[in-house]
Amino acid sequence: MAIEILLPKIGFSMSEGQITEWLADDGAAVTEGQAIFLLEADKSTNEVEAPATGTLRILKPAGETYEVGTVLGMID
Repeated sequence: MAIEILLPKIGFSMSEGQITEWLADDGAAVTEGQAIFLLEADKSTNEVEAPATGTLRILKPAGETYEVGTVLGMID
């Protein structure tokens, strides 16, 4: 079963954020808890961890700004 990777809400007033870099490649094996991308929001950069173990499928490219809750990728 595929698990969605959503853009998390880090701060109370956060409504959007930018993926500055994917730390794992599309098709890579990732482990739950592993940092998979960098999220810039409210003038801070945070590592976001994989919610599950499996194969990463990236759906949204780095360098773009997305709304909280946007599906950025999947883990199969």
